[in-house]
Amino acid sequence: MNRYDIVFVGSLGTYTVVPFEGPPFSESGGPVLFGSMAASCPARRIGMVTRISEGEKQLLEQLEAAGIDVFSRPEDTPRYRIVFPTANVDERRVFLLRGGGRFVIDDMPPIAPCLLHLAGMSMGEFSLEFMEALKARGFLLSVDMQNFIFRADGETGALYPVDIPEKKEILRTADFVKLDAVEATILTGAEALQDQADILEDWGSPETIVTCSDGALVKSKGAAAFARFTNRTTRGRMGRGDTFSGAYLARRLDHSAEDSLRFAAALTSIKLESAGPFRGSVEDVIARITGPLSE
Repeated sequence: MNRYDIVFVGSLGTYTVVPFEGPPFSESGGPVLFGSMAASCPARRIGMVTRISEGEKQLLEQLEAAGIDVFSRPEDTPRYRIVFPTANVDERRVFLLRGGGRFVIDDMPPIAPCLLHLAGMSMGEFSLEFMEALKARGFLLSVDMQNFIFRADGETGALYPVDIPEKKEILRTADFVKLDAVEATILTGAEALQDQADILEDWGSPETIVTCSDGALVKSKGAAAFARFTNRTTRGRMGRGDTFSGAYLARRLDHSAEDSLRFAAALTSIKLESAGPFRGSVEDVIARITGPLSE
């Protein structure tokens, strides 16, 4: 039986990014890559359950070099086109070019119960039934709500968020819930981060993480805290929320919610300044927390 601190579950795939300024470029990876690389920074034992196409197997070398154990199977994986129409990095249009399959309980390798983070790259990778089966096996669950609320237009492939009837059941089944401010507005109808977190907690979310362009808010056991991002550029905008999730969960294993919030915000700020996943050290993160940019 394999034992880990955190296991990330989701498909790997490819984005074509069209920035507001500059030429388009392609980037392989996905939420499980950004999240697991960030979580590996504090020397945690990290695993990944994923699907990967033949043309993207070079990603496995990067993950294995970071000490991440990968359980993968070959499959055509998701492809997206992401367009940033303005300089505001929170404004983006996402088009699904090819979707991925759904994970079921039989996809799970022999892993001892631990914290699982569900970080799908495409809509429909996870279901409430999958979550319930994992809980029945004794796993703690962290879930990114983007996996549940996005739909694709049948003609254009454009993704759009929708409210979902099973949202309260998902919140009550999870131990950690992550979403961004736009997704939280869709689910709650509220605009302010604090109001969003309050509503989600009232509906059953044990610990809620809401990210936005300025930073992130965490609410746990009735107490809320906010930490701002201190990045000087946004060259690494892709993977912001996934990086935050990985860093937060890894730190949260043995630190308070507020301490984990500060750590994750600092690590994510460093990642935002360069493309690709986080490749720094714990010392880099501590320096960002204590340095002049934190003031």
